[in-house]
Amino acid sequence: MSAKYDYSTECCSVDVEHSDAISKAKATMPDEDTLYDVAELFKVFGDSTRTRILSALSTNELCVCDLARLLGMTKSAISHQLRILRTAKLVKSNRQGKEIYYSHDDSHVAKILAMAVEHVTE
Repeated sequence: MSAKYDYSTECCSVDVEHSDAISKAKATMPDEDTLYDVAELFKVFGDSTRTRILSALSTNELCVCDLARLLGMTKSAISHQLRILRTAKLVKSNRQGKEIYYSHDDSHVAKILAMAVEHVTE
């Protein structure tokens, strides 16, 4: 038999509205479309293969072959994940002759990843 969770510890014991706090939160919250986009971004980060790729790209540009060897995956699987990361504007590509190198799209990607790593390792 599973243990029953006591939800009363998660809720207030009285029904009071703190209108000043609500107004302040409402004034600082981004609009719904922006919050939707943030949720979609976190979905992309929600896959460990993609976070491994982003971590690998934190130090320097890598091609699909390098990423496949580093992560022990097929080039096809890496390419699929890179396509998702490109669509989410998390990585960009740089063609050099016959090779295409991938890197973070901008400095925000490294910061998001670093903050997430710091948070989970506290």
